[in-house]
Amino acid sequence: MPDAVSRLEARLSELAGAPVELERPNDPAHGDYATNVAMQLAPVQRRSPRELGEELAAAAAGLDEVERTEVAGPGFVNLWLTPAWFGEALGEILAEGPGYGGGSPDEPQQVQVEMVSANPTGPITVASARNGAIGDSVARQLEFAGNEVSREYYYNDAGAQMERFYASVEAVRRGEEPPEDGYRGDYIAVLAASEDDPVPKMLDQIKASLERFRVHFDSWVLQSDLENRLPEYLPRLDTYEQEGAVWARSSAYGDDDDRVLIRSPERGGTPTYRAADVVYLADKLDRGFDRAIYVLGADHHGTRRWYAAIARMLGYDEERVEVLLYQLVHLTRGGEQAAMSKRRGEVVFLDDFVDEVGVDAARWYLVNRGPDQTIEIDVDLAAERSEKNPVYYVQYAHARIAAIRRNAGDAEISAVVPPELAQEEKDLVKRLADFPAVAAEAAERRHPHAIPTYAIRLADEFHRFYHHQRVLESDAQAFRLGLCTATQNVIARCLGLVGVDAPDRM
Repeated sequence: MPDAVSRLEARLSELAGAPVELERPNDPAHGDYATNVAMQLAPVQRRSPRELGEELAAAAAGLDEVERTEVAGPGFVNLWLTPAWFGEALGEILAEGPGYGGGSPDEPQQVQVEMVSANPTGPITVASARNGAIGDSVARQLEFAGNEVSREYYYNDAGAQMERFYASVEAVRRGEEPPEDGYRGDYIAVLAASEDDPVPKMLDQIKASLERFRVHFDSWVLQSDLENRLPEYLPRLDTYEQEGAVWARSSAYGDDDDRVLIRSPERGGTPTYRAADVVYLADKLDRGFDRAIYVLGADHHGTRRWYAAIARMLGYDEERVEVLLYQLVHLTRGGEQAAMSKRRGEVVFLDDFVDEVGVDAARWYLVNRGPDQTIEIDVDLAAERSEKNPVYYVQYAHARIAAIRRNAGDAEISAVVPPELAQEEKDLVKRLADFPAVAAEAAERRHPHAIPTYAIRLADEFHRFYHHQRVLESDAQAFRLGLCTATQNVIARCLGLVGVDAPDRM
């Protein structure tokens, strides 16, 4: 069902004869909402935008939701809404409860999100944790939009990296230093203390770290299993042989270069990881996923075209394949790069980061910027339990409302508007009414960071309302308790969409 803002936009669109998008003016003196549709229509209709704005303003003034209108500047139409609109909007938010803002598409998509997928050569690092935070938040937001989502981890159990890993463990078992290009750290010594295969132990640690980080996987896939199926797909590819190696003619299908699928006999004659990519992509789509989303580091930027080329060669719709790229993570303390685990060198492991700042802050800080931005996390601030810390600030708003509701007991909660609505009450309702569009756009554009950004703004509006308007034992207690309840539900949903808890006490 369309929300209150969408319905108003639809009615204004009928009056304007063109799609209308409402915006929130920065200054309440310019109305509750505004639209620039008159300026958009003016070149098409060859009329003055001011004249078109006057016509739309006059027509809009006749809507039940609109109290008054005004034309400003070159043709902005500013709208002030009636108290009844605010009551209706709040009533819908309360009626939908925790589900407010969620989607219910006629045809939900089957989506797979493949993320993290670090080889089991060591514990999960903070860089890989950003992959998990982004991928899992995208998955949560797609689920909230009404889709069915599966999370998958893909890893290699063979190849050069794994050989160096085994060699490192074996060297330590013999009392020697790992190879120069091998793996070092306390975790290698721990694995070497047992005669068991180190890979299953490493995988168990990876799974435990990710579960602690609230990233759960529905399936795990081995690269070696996929490589065995390459003969099924090789005849379907456009390939050629050069110097004994088998190449995919991927440059003819939009890729940057052709790619080696099978090495020459002199180099072992084995499949490359690009060959496993072919089987893996086909396997995903053959399993019935409408959309396969890969979350990869920025150093895989060329992989996007490679996957699209595979899809074209195999006859799949390339639009079913998405690659989300994310940038690096830098941790700082006191303005300088932080070395959180000196015994382990330069690498910062997820468990160490979570030990210091907690799961909630770790999840928040790894997803609160766009994936295309390199992020710098101030470890001291992330660990701080004060309103300077944005995740604490948002959680505190939720906990404060929980305290209000505990103190209210079984007092009435209502969306019936009082005789006079304060500006802080209007602003809070409007911010709550923004949520369906924010959630839908975040899911559609794969922008998980939009949710923390919105949550901070919502917490701002609530704290402003709370400091200026008494809730309990006020003349508008029932309505304000309704506002608090709706805000608590939406904040909890925002936090949940990025894997952060919504505490009732802090």
